[in-house]
Amino acid sequence: MSGVAGDRPVGIDELLERVRTGYRRVEAQEAHEAARSGKALLVDIRYAALRERDGLIPGAVVVERNELEWRLDPQGSHRLPEATGHDLRVVVICNEGYASSLAAASLHQLGLHHATDLVGGFQAWRAAGLPVEPVERSR
Repeated sequence: MSGVAGDRPVGIDELLERVRTGYRRVEAQEAHEAARSGKALLVDIRYAALRERDGLIPGAVVVERNELEWRLDPQGSHRLPEATGHDLRVVVICNEGYASSLAAASLHQLGLHHATDLVGGFQAWRAAGLPVEPVERSR
């Protein structure tokens, strides 16, 4: 992330603070309403064990963090069908709202300037009483 931290080393707290100044983060209810109205794509980047333990957000696209940029780049050959253009509003969701901030900043570098993340992550979504469904396990 050259240019984000400047010339001197920074810790993760300062890095998070800096990348978050580049966009407006959203709360759980706002993300839910935006997704329901078709104005945002929810992208769950939590790893499988957390999804299996806590469940899924209905309608969210699951993309492992290490595949995020490849799957959401509108110009990429490995993009998701939902990655329709650089004006796509994406809300990245991790477990508690930390990794998602770094992921949203990375999407900004790809030109997805409407990317943001969920304050408090999946745990905030669940605490707000928003819909969660169990993971269906294959046999």
